[in-house]
Amino acid sequence: MKAAIAAAFALSASAAVTAADMSSANEAVPSAQSFSELNAAPPVATKPAIVFAAPREVAQPLAPLSGSADVKADNLAALVDAQGDAETLDGDMRCLAGAVYFESKGESLEGQLAVARVIINRAKSGRFASSLCGVVYQPGQFSFVRGRGMPPIPTASRSWREAVAIAQIAMQDSWDSQAEGALFFHARRVSPGWGKRQLAAIDNHIFYR
Repeated sequence: MKAAIAAAFALSASAAVTAADMSSANEAVPSAQSFSELNAAPPVATKPAIVFAAPREVAQPLAPLSGSADVKADNLAALVDAQGDAETLDGDMRCLAGAVYFESKGESLEGQLAVARVIINRAKSGRFASSLCGVVYQPGQFSFVRGRGMPPIPTASRSWREAVAIAQIAMQDSWDSQAEGALFFHARRVSPGWGKRQLAAIDNHIFYR
């Protein structure tokens, strides 16, 4: 009887040791899932996508070759050449170029620019029509006007190309005219006795404020 009890006690102790060893093994050896977690790369923080603003076109007005108002005419000629070929114009720009063409074709570029500036100054003054076409077609102002139109223009001519370029330069205000601020002009051959302040005499025209 004592021998049987001793054997049972020894078997129970052996089982306890085995169970303890298995528990220790379970703690020391990670599971397959634990290996996977250890070997996995650390999570990478998600960065917001970089959004680029849409590109913008920055319009840069054509700058004059010099800021002086009394520069030589050949510098203005270079600016005219820089405008390229004559564009197809309509609306106010065609009215402006047409007035330059009919009033001052064949004259110096300075003279043509002064004519263009008068028309633009009138439109801005509040004393005449508020549009360039309104100024050009105002009754009794320009002798080339026929009703609400102007004669045909040979658009392939050099004179028309110059008139278009001068109109563009005047609208961009990229060159100072010798007759800045002028609102009136007349041909040298007439003497209207206006009593206005004379600003400049260029080619065949005299300009007044």
